[in-house]
Amino acid sequence: MAELGFIGLGIMGKPMAGHLVAAGHTVHVYDVRPEPVKELSTRGARPCRSCKEVGQKSNIIFIMVPDTPDVEAVLFGPDGLAEGLRSGSIVVDMSSISPIATKEFAKKLTAMGVKMLDAPVSGGQVGAENATLSIMVGGPVEVFNEVKPYFERMGKNIVHIGGHGDGQTCKVANQIVVALTIEAVAEALLFASKAGADPVKVRAALLGGFAQSRILELHGERMIHRKFDPGFRIRLHQKDLNLALQAARSLGLSLPNTATAQELFNAVAAQGSSDLDHSAMVLALEKLANHTIKG
Repeated sequence: MAELGFIGLGIMGKPMAGHLVAAGHTVHVYDVRPEPVKELSTRGARPCRSCKEVGQKSNIIFIMVPDTPDVEAVLFGPDGLAEGLRSGSIVVDMSSISPIATKEFAKKLTAMGVKMLDAPVSGGQVGAENATLSIMVGGPVEVFNEVKPYFERMGKNIVHIGGHGDGQTCKVANQIVVALTIEAVAEALLFASKAGADPVKVRAALLGGFAQSRILELHGERMIHRKFDPGFRIRLHQKDLNLALQAARSLGLSLPNTATAQELFNAVAAQGSSDLDHSAMVLALEKLANHTIKG
């Protein structure tokens, strides 16, 4: 059985690593915060003091951190994975980061004899806790096949997209769809509420028709009942849409509705609410309408 490593034990990473531990795997864990490391160690994980130590003790290492600079620091910073990795090891980055940077990281690791997959996820905290994440994978197919049994402990919809960076490209596309659907749900419920209809009943009716979506089901309920505790924070979705808009500029591509969704997130963040759930985009639209959805 492979020696596994897991770096990044936040609201997503901690339950993901926990599923690997619960499956009986040896999992060496590290996070900049000691609390989640201690918690997982009580359940059987092996605590480490640095990314380097995780690399020294593991054959397959999973990374789940917030942004591109964080992944770079984990890989190539002081006491980073690169200082501890052995030739033949596999690094699996499950963060959501720049596809361009991912390709550069893969080149550097390949030169060290280390294999890499980019495998960002969708499904949020609920998906991480329930092991129902969608996992979008880029990298060599033979490496994907080797790691797939571990992916199956963390997710349900696991798709090999293509080469290095293609998993991250798929995740950016996913975040465009999610942001625009949140915006559509927010507009619809706001319209219904200001027109005098009961948004609870409107949502129930829409869930039975062609407008049905997971976002209408889950985030529509959040909007109606004002439950914006984070499953996926606005600031993280801002980061993902920045990746989309930056890539679009480099491709000579216009993404007008993605830009609008980003501006709505920016408006909520400007009010000091960037750590709310991304369904709180509705707050910006409510401010424009001078109306709060009443459930």
